[in-house]
Amino acid sequence: MRARAATLGDLEDVFRGLSKRMSDEYVAAGKDSKIAYDNLMMNLKEGRAHALVEGDKTVAIIAWHENSDAANTLFAAQEDFFRAATIRFCKRHIRHIQALAGNLPIHSRSWLQGSDVARWFHLIGYVERGQENGATVFELPPARG
Repeated sequence: MRARAATLGDLEDVFRGLSKRMSDEYVAAGKDSKIAYDNLMMNLKEGRAHALVEGDKTVAIIAWHENSDAANTLFAAQEDFFRAATIRFCKRHIRHIQALAGNLPIHSRSWLQGSDVARWFHLIGYVERGQENGATVFELPPARG
């Protein structure tokens, strides 16, 4: 797996084959796929979105935006993305995004309550920071030295 700057075509590809768990996540957040697409598009236009590519297939888009105390992530993926092999890649890549965001803490949210969701975040290096608007907030602390 590799990451590169996301394109409009990448975003369209991911949403054409969007996984059911991502659709469920958006609904649980009170959004729909169109709102998620538009939010990711805004970050893509601002140069803050990466395509996660397996072979020549884009399987996910991750975007981020900084605020005063953290960088928040947005995410969309096809079912092919959700495999154990992607955890190692994500662990490295989220640190790369963190460096691009000035080593701010990274905040990611999940509205789904499955034990596999928390396990994935913990394996990547996140810690649970509580609830916010019905979502569990996970934080990746700043990288050390």
